[in-house]
Amino acid sequence: MNSGYANPYTVASAAPTERAAFIRKTYLHLAFAILAFIGIEAFLLSQPWAHQLAGKMVGGMGWLIVLGAFMGVSFLAERLAASEASRGKQYLGLGIFIVAEAIIFLPILILAKFYANDPQVILKAGITTGFVFGGLTFAAFATGKDFSFLRGFLMVGGFVALGIIVCSIIFGFNLGTIFSGAMALFASVAILYNTSNIIHHYRTDQYVSASLSLFASVALLFWYILQIFMSRD
Repeated sequence: MNSGYANPYTVASAAPTERAAFIRKTYLHLAFAILAFIGIEAFLLSQPWAHQLAGKMVGGMGWLIVLGAFMGVSFLAERLAASEASRGKQYLGLGIFIVAEAIIFLPILILAKFYANDPQVILKAGITTGFVFGGLTFAAFATGKDFSFLRGFLMVGGFVALGIIVCSIIFGFNLGTIFSGAMALFASVAILYNTSNIIHHYRTDQYVSASLSLFASVALLFWYILQIFMSRD
């Protein structure tokens, strides 16, 4: 997220050519991030030790440790991606985040690929995620509305969701389809918010950070849409 809303070089105040270049770079980086995620995930799933690693991640309190590590790595990656020191640090942050997402997705993708009744469940979830993302992106650009007022909802909702997830891990209860649906809605709101920031509030040199924020929201949406599809098996 960008905090420099008053900066004179924000997208909203930039020349049309600069604005178009920033948006193009942002979505090009997002596309490469998604392709890199798919490539890393395909490599992980093809390894004989993938099942063992996934089992250690979700066994006992392992998932709580993984979740905490992921949050720490995500914070570091976002700080690096938003760094003004060098473009290299920004790409390092994006790369770290992509790898972290690929690792945390490993258990659910193993379940979906090898144990779900529908062999196409990952593809279906991916296509659905793409359609939802495309619709939200179109809505944000078509209306041109500034959705920065959603920040408070996302902060509060994020803490509430995190608390519920941690409690489910500690006490061992299933969150269920309703929670997955609520989180898919939460991720959709995050996409709308981040897309609005890309239109209005990022600086024109922050396309790496902007693509990371969008990638994080898309990954979250895919995670819960996949869970919804798997619960129907």
